[in-house]
Amino acid sequence: MSIEVKVPAFPESVTDGTVVAWHKQPGEGIKRGENLVDIETDKVMFEVPAPQDGVLQEILTQTGSVVVSGQVMARLGAASAAPSSPSATKPEPKKTAPPAAAPMSQDASVMPAARKLMAEHGLEQAAIPGSGKDGRVLKEDVMRFIETAAPSKEPPQEKVVPASSSAPAPAPSAAGGRAEKRVPMTRLRARIAERLVQAQHTAAMLTTFNEINMQPVMDLRAHYREQFEKEYGVRLGYMSFFIKAVVDALKHFPVVNASVDGTDIVYHGYFDIGIAVSSPRGLVVPVLRDADLLSMAQAETRILDYSNKAQAGTLTMEDITGGTFTITNGGVFGSLLSTPILNPPQSAILGMHKIQPRPVVENGEIVARPMMYVALSYDHRIVDGRDAVQFLVAVKELLEDPPRMLLEV
Repeated sequence: MSIEVKVPAFPESVTDGTVVAWHKQPGEGIKRGENLVDIETDKVMFEVPAPQDGVLQEILTQTGSVVVSGQVMARLGAASAAPSSPSATKPEPKKTAPPAAAPMSQDASVMPAARKLMAEHGLEQAAIPGSGKDGRVLKEDVMRFIETAAPSKEPPQEKVVPASSSAPAPAPSAAGGRAEKRVPMTRLRARIAERLVQAQHTAAMLTTFNEINMQPVMDLRAHYREQFEKEYGVRLGYMSFFIKAVVDALKHFPVVNASVDGTDIVYHGYFDIGIAVSSPRGLVVPVLRDADLLSMAQAETRILDYSNKAQAGTLTMEDITGGTFTITNGGVFGSLLSTPILNPPQSAILGMHKIQPRPVVENGEIVARPMMYVALSYDHRIVDGRDAVQFLVAVKELLEDPPRMLLEV
């Protein structure tokens, strides 16, 4: 009797997913709970575990297929159906697989599409760094390796676009060629693009700017950093200061923490702060639930946890769903000033930037201070300019006087 392997139930906001990679092939045994297949949605990557010990009998949805909740993806047979001797399963792959690909075909760290491409180009896995979960080699990794290695070899003629096609010409050299490659967007990248365009088309988005003297925060951080890290086992960063300042300012300007639902304004009586982090798949925004109840150590710990999960591709739907306000930090990449785009249906987003020494006037004298430009993009449909400006001024004043912020006075 076979067991059906079905697509897990997606959250309400997700309609379908794409099969990214199968980790077992028909005839191979698998243990209960072992990852059988990866499914990518427009938000996260799902791992589908085997429901019980057994042997993969049949795959019904191939890599690249779009699947929906409850759809049957594969069938498992009883564990006793597995061949008793390993030699019974080995001759068949040897007849069909090219000699160069045989060692890689047994390696679960290489995705099937990547393995096929490596075999076509005679590449060894050891030479290609993997960017997937647990260091898995993806098709994109192989394509990237081929492109970067092309100058040392003669590139395939069809990958080079000659400067002129009016007359026959010899194949261009690597230095003179104009290589192109077409790569489909990941579901996450496509979803990001869709939401950004949606924000620009549906919201009356404006941005207001200010600058913050970061010296007080830097001094406080430097004074307590070592003790903080020893006490809590996590680095004291700037983000926890900004989270506390933002939450305090949101309490005074609740419309900035609100959202639009049709013709209604929804005022949220809680503070779920989204923190934009970079991942190999693109920008994701995990959410700190009830940020007003978190200590700075708890906030830093959760941010670190989210960052690690984003890099490993293990963020869950719960991690990135919701949020009433977002903070993004382009300064970690060197951005001096930018206009962040709203994260619908939120009404505002705060952009942090690079800290840079600049001349400022204090008490009639020009002095150098570590300054940061900050930007608040907001939906002018529900947030008036006065509220947006005063909110950003409140954040500035709190960060320039951190003892007052921490004492909540």
